Amino acid sequence: MKLATFTCLLLLAAASAVYAEEKDVTELKIETTHKPKKCSKKAKSGDKVSVHYTGKLVNGKQFDSSIPRGQPFDFVLGAGNVIKGWDEGIKGMCVGEKRILRIPPAMGYGDRGAGADIPGGATLIFETELVDVESDDDDYADPDEEEL
Repeated sequence: MKLATFTCLLLLAAASAVYAEEKDVTELKIETTHKPKKCSKKAKSGDKVSVHYTGKLVNGKQFDSSIPRGQPFDFVLGAGNVIKGWDEGIKGMCVGEKRILRIPPAMGYGDRGAGADIPGGATLIFETELVDVESDDDDYADPDEEEL
């Protein structure tokens, strides 16, 4: 019985530490969870990007996701049309890459929050996948291919 109680307390302490760490995020944290073997297109400012995402609060409550809709979210990277954490966190991603973005309130919705689901001062966690990049230039030529 004492071992079970100790184990429960240990798990609770670990969960509290993780929650506190996530809650106290003061700068953007980017974790790459999948990187394609070959990066044919990399997102940069000015590109139109398509991103699948799932957004959650630090308590695990999901507030939005593009996955059930079957339609990625499109926006121009760096144009300020999305929260700053997205503009910074998506930059440099390769098509097919997956990242977890831990976004502090200052780079999210700040003290105002957003709607009923995102309270003011919330740290946001987004699981993202870059689906496509459209660019006006051809910086994306495969470096392994020779010009013909």
